[in-house]
Amino acid sequence: MRRLLVNIPAVLTAVVVTVSLQAGGSFCFGQMYKNLHAKLEKKVFKDSEGGTLPYRLWKPADYDPAKKYPLILFLHGAGERGEDNEAQLKNDEFLTLVLDPEHPAILIAPQCPSKLWWSAIRRPWDQPESGTPEPTPPMKLVMGLLDEVRKELSVDPDRCYVTGLSMGGFGTFDLLLRRPNDFAAAVPICGGGNVERAAEIAHIPMWIFHGGADPVVPVKLSRDMVEALKKAGGEVRYTEYPGVGHNSWSKAYQEPELRKWLFEQVRKKKEG
Repeated sequence: MRRLLVNIPAVLTAVVVTVSLQAGGSFCFGQMYKNLHAKLEKKVFKDSEGGTLPYRLWKPADYDPAKKYPLILFLHGAGERGEDNEAQLKNDEFLTLVLDPEHPAILIAPQCPSKLWWSAIRRPWDQPESGTPEPTPPMKLVMGLLDEVRKELSVDPDRCYVTGLSMGGFGTFDLLLRRPNDFAAAVPICGGGNVERAAEIAHIPMWIFHGGADPVVPVKLSRDMVEALKKAGGEVRYTEYPGVGHNSWSKAYQEPELRKWLFEQVRKKKEG
């Protein structure tokens, strides 16, 4: 695992910082809902081995334990790593998904520790990850967090969704491979996955997004995953924004049909 993580593109973080500075803070542009941040509870998940993972929790205003609610897991990008339990809200457009009173939902947004990754990203970009490595420590904690939240809160097991941007887009595909029967749908944004294993997750409806001019994560990675999923018979939608750079999530989470599409999806377990 350590070998897979060596030389993971420092450019992933470095370019984000550069683009942010050049664009006058474009990667902070996502502070659409800063007034709502205080409504996301600060919590820390602890596993049996002593590992910890800070996360934010959103519950509907009229949360009723007698009802069952959809659950959304949001995985942030590399630039939001840390231990402050704040930075993962920097690009907060994803909160749009829980602001429809007709579709109340629970949302969890964990924070990946500094210098670690949701998944084992490897370069060159056109070289797929081989084999089935163990999950990274943060991903292992994410899976534990999911299990705990679904046990302690009133979650509809057939309406659990995962979305992520950049590093979180890679993490989304990684988590689907590790938990192929847990999710009703996924929304990976400017990420990439293992095309050789696409058939293993083709039963999960996905809406994939990418900027056509992304200078950080090549758009080819999303295009290749879409093609591989479709070849495997997958139900996949793809939106590519011409001329848009890395922060395609700013447009993706504001897509008028996204929220409706997401909550229409119900879990389909993989056959066999």
